[in-house]
Amino acid sequence: MTRRSHQADKLAKLYDAEILPIWSQRFGKLLLRDLALPPKAMVLDVGCGTGYPSLEILRKLDDQGRIIAIDSSSPMLDEARAKAGALSGKRIFFRSENALPRLSFTDDVYDLVVCNAGLQEFEDPEAVIRDFSRVSKPNGRVVVTMPLAGTYGEFFDIFREVLVKQDRQDAIDRLDAYLSRFPPLEQAKAWFEDAGLTSVTADYDTFTLLFRSSREFFFAPIIEYGPLSDWKAIAGKGEQMQKVFWECKASIDSYFPGGKTGSSFAVTVVAGCVRGRKHTAEEGKLLLDHDSLDEDDQPTGEVELVTGEIEIVETGKKELEADELEDDEDDKEPIL
Repeated sequence: MTRRSHQADKLAKLYDAEILPIWSQRFGKLLLRDLALPPKAMVLDVGCGTGYPSLEILRKLDDQGRIIAIDSSSPMLDEARAKAGALSGKRIFFRSENALPRLSFTDDVYDLVVCNAGLQEFEDPEAVIRDFSRVSKPNGRVVVTMPLAGTYGEFFDIFREVLVKQDRQDAIDRLDAYLSRFPPLEQAKAWFEDAGLTSVTADYDTFTLLFRSSREFFFAPIIEYGPLSDWKAIAGKGEQMQKVFWECKASIDSYFPGGKTGSSFAVTVVAGCVRGRKHTAEEGKLLLDHDSLDEDDQPTGEVELVTGEIEIVETGKKELEADELEDDEDDKEPIL
């Protein structure tokens, strides 16, 4: 359980107004799209925050469906329980719990496991996906949204430029390790497949956040209460950290002067959604039987591997399934 703090209490109070509309809901639109729910479904929401998307999913369940929603922040859960009202403790159950080092639930429990825009908080996202698969029932679904490679790319370019200028290889190494939590979409799909999930599909959306100055950027709640603490840890401590961020601020205001006639600091977010299904016992047996074939019995033939880049289009949605991309509708840009 996370200890309560003034910052955690403040975040819980402003989250729905300042962060949810321009972050969580943008990811959640992908998660909720075409969401399949069986009768009497048991659902697990990891990192439920103030109750989104749990409460949206609850409206899609039948009367016998149940949701377990967990989060490590007690203040966020207090807000979620208040929004759930009389349904809290009856059809939706909020628990203060951390998903690390592993979920406390036994194997094969849930028809659906979801995690909305929270995977980047874990140092080993691939291990987390395996745990999501473990607690899913055979034929159950795992649906995860996450920021992908390219998210905050405009800031990270400036951040890296400053670190290089200051000859801070130690911080550059930490930055590279941090950025590995933001995978390309194909890598995210591979995490699902390596976890034994099948019928894996993925899609993504891009949107842009606009800031009039470096000050507005760093003090926006989505940054200040989000990744800023990680960015500071990358830069170092004390005077080292302050020097890095002073130069980052100066660079942002130089490149993007803002104001009525200037250009805003536009920061791209690439929101990805990956879905997979846990194989049934029969399918698992077929896989084992296939793996146990003698070498002479294995099918032969050449498979042509085709690689390529996914083009990220501003304010557009894409869907990737069987390595094909399809255009979707445009979306509007939120402005902070």
